[in-house]
Parts: sequence; C-alpha cells; structure tokens
Amino acid sequence: MSGFDPKHAFSLSGKVALVTGGGKGIGRGVALGMARSGARVHVLDRDLEAAEETAGLIVKEGMAAKAHRVDVGDEAEITAVMAAIASEGAIDILVNNAGLAIRKPSVDLSIADWDAVLKVNLTGVFLCARAAARHMIPNKTGAIVNLASIMGLSGGGLYPNISYQATKGAVVNLTRALAVEWAPFGVRVNAVAPTWVRTDFIKPLTDSPDLLARMNAMTPLGRIAEIDEVVGGIVYLASPAAAMVTGHTLAIDGGFLAQ
Repeated sequence: MSGFDPKHAFSLSGKVALVTGGGKGIGRGVALGMARSGARVHVLDRDLEAAEETAGLIVKEGMAAKAHRVDVGDEAEITAVMAAIASEGAIDILVNNAGLAIRKPSVDLSIADWDAVLKVNLTGVFLCARAAARHMIPNKTGAIVNLASIMGLSGGGLYPNISYQATKGAVVNLTRALAVEWAPFGVRVNAVAPTWVRTDFIKPLTDSPDLLARMNAMTPLGRIAEIDEVVGGIVYLASPAAAMVTGHTLAIDGGFLAQ
C-alpha cells in the first residue's frame, strides 16, 4: 500500500522560503501561496514598499513574513541579505521570480537595454541561486524554482522581445545545469514556464483588445493564465511531493507549447 500522504507531501510547514520580485504580481502570489502552505516567507524586492505590502498581507493572515530591499543584479546585496536570513536558520526554498522585459524590435534595442534585461533575468537568477545554494549545500537539502517563460522555449510571439526570450531560454538550461551540479548535495533546481499571466507586467498588452484576443487565440485553452494558476506549480516544485523532480521546466501554458 502506498505511503503517500497529500497533507504532508504538499506542505511547506517549518520551511523558510525566499521569493525575489515578491512585491507584486506573480511574486506576491507565490509569497502568499508559500505562506499559506506553511512556510515562513522572506519577500525580496528592489521596491521595499511593495515588499513590505506583500509581507503585511501575509502577517495579516496570521503567518510569518519579512520584507527585504535587494537588487538581484547586485552580488554584494544578495550575499548580505542571504547571510542575514541564514543567520536566523536554514534557507529551504528560493523562488527566482524577479524579471524585466524591454519590448523593442531587435534592430532598435540598445546594448544598455540588452544588458539591463540580462542583469535581472539571467545574472540575477544565477547570483541568487548561487548565494542560496551556499547555505543549502551544507544542510544537504533545498529547493530552487526559477521563473522561465514559454518565450524561453519558443521563438514565436506577438511582439519583438528578444532580450527577454534569450534570457528565459538561458534560464531553462541554467536550471538543468545547476540541477545536475547540485543534485549530489540534495539541492533540487527546477523552473516553471508560464504563458501570459494577467499581471501589471503585461498590462500594456492586455489593455489592447486586439492583442488580448490574439493571446487567447494562440492558447488551446482559449485564455491567458491567472496568477494563482502559476502559484500551484511553483509550490508543488518546492514541496516534498516533488522530491524526485529536478532539472525540469514545467510549462503552465494552457497548451501553448503542445501545438
């Protein structure tokens, strides 16, 4: 008879979870989802006021959370905040959610814009994962979930977004490489690849009835995703239920990539 216990398998009780870009959008949803699953949450964001608002929502529900101001592209800031959090106990979960998109035709995209996106979407993911792993490896356990995108697994799209697509594709393989490197130490590394998600991040797109209709038409389920539909996959990958899952990118895309 199976010993599977869903209440334990999907619980994050007693875990410490860090969420970058947790001040709003998917990051806020993930922070709330982690807390509701039992984790003590640290909300990391360049916008401290937004991070504090997310932490406040968690505390208001009777759960534990702290806000931290950090630029994911700044190695010194990341090292310092990880050390401060680790001084209070283990770092069990990291969700690399912070992201940036500069949507311009490739021939018009400046190197400054290219570098800005790489700094957040790729270098920031690596720096945060590395800093967290330095605390996870001695404990022989840990779960890291990176935010990729369907645009990191497809060259298509409705608008030019080359730096975003390039970085999200790199995150997919960064996830694989770190998963293999850190597996001997019990640290799992996975990613999720969402479709378009209804957030302020893509509000300029969803505000266009034509673009929104085209997004829906390109998705077999016929609509874009809501934040909570992405949160579930992230909580799963961070939970004991995914104990044998590493190096995987989970598409949460309404069937977009199946076409």
